[in-house]
Amino acid sequence: MDLRFTADQERFRAEVRAWLEANVPSRARGTGPLPSLDTRDGFEAHRGWERTMFDDRWSVVSWPERFGGRDADLFHWLIFEEEYYRAQAPTRVGQNGIFLLAPTLFEFGTAAQQERFLPPMASGDEVWCQGWSEPDAGSDLAGIRSRAELRNGDWVLNGQKTWCSRGAFAHWLFGLFRSDPSAERHRGLTYFLVPMDAPGITVRPIAQLDGETGFAEVFFEDVVVPGDQVLGDLHKGWEVAMATAGSERGLSLRSPARYTEAAARLVALYADRRTSDPDGAARRADAVAQAYIDAEAYRLHTYMTATKVMTGGKVGPEASMNKVFWSETDLEIQEAALALLGEEAELLDDGGRPGPWLDAFLFALAGPIYAGTNEIQRNVVAERVLGLPRG
Repeated sequence: MDLRFTADQERFRAEVRAWLEANVPSRARGTGPLPSLDTRDGFEAHRGWERTMFDDRWSVVSWPERFGGRDADLFHWLIFEEEYYRAQAPTRVGQNGIFLLAPTLFEFGTAAQQERFLPPMASGDEVWCQGWSEPDAGSDLAGIRSRAELRNGDWVLNGQKTWCSRGAFAHWLFGLFRSDPSAERHRGLTYFLVPMDAPGITVRPIAQLDGETGFAEVFFEDVVVPGDQVLGDLHKGWEVAMATAGSERGLSLRSPARYTEAAARLVALYADRRTSDPDGAARRADAVAQAYIDAEAYRLHTYMTATKVMTGGKVGPEASMNKVFWSETDLEIQEAALALLGEEAELLDDGGRPGPWLDAFLFALAGPIYAGTNEIQRNVVAERVLGLPRG
């Protein structure tokens, strides 16, 4: 594999970098940083940023031009992500749609569904949340009980979803419902696209440790959904959901730049702390070096995965192995930083919020849980990658 970038790729990188430097919200320009996207004001501010990107065709560079993209390949997308994180640009408020649902829409959606949902997704006009987990079915996705019944040509949804990221403010939800209760666990499921303002939907925000509402639980009481809002085949939603999960765990949700940039900042922090506290920082050198190496390993692995996809391959069950690695690498980086900061890591800023390293650490704690707990992912690796017998 040739890891040197072509002249065209370098030109693309320069164009991305120049645009981001001119447009990313910043204190210097009096436009940022944006408020937390887990608040109403922050959510709307981030939607505005998505619109700015969309207007110059930067929000979804790997999508076809007719949906607002640039027809860029996966290598160009990875370059874009590297520059995006280097510029410390805002978190993508539409990531559930752009990085999870969109690849599934391209694979399973009808032409009408793609035309209807992709452009407003790319522009931030419509933000999506994920309706998978239920109170009695977290990592056991096949255990969902929320049901869909066909009545007079439409589907009627009843049940409850929880831990819906962006659910407090989202406009649409994609989720699984049991459409054939007599079928086996992994069968009889259908994948629906549901407007959050539909009659019968109740949204109850869930506060996080910091009090902000990054999640919500969503209740469905006789919610009517027309048949053209089914994604994929009826009763075969498990196959569609696994395609979404492959994106979530394998390639698109967590680009390696998220970790390589954090690892670079960690090295800079180590260099600073080594000077001020040479004995204490030196004892932590191994942890810093390992975190940097693991972030770089993830970057190279992702380029290998992108090469596989671009040559006709697919992301299979090895995506579970990938998810375990990126979630644990994230924690590894943040923990090494907190060890260097010591008691200073607990200091709050003028607004009463944790500093960037502590904030990132608190979020990283969720990494081994969301997108399927790492315990479950290890079972998938054991059974479907290594071929070991079920325990």
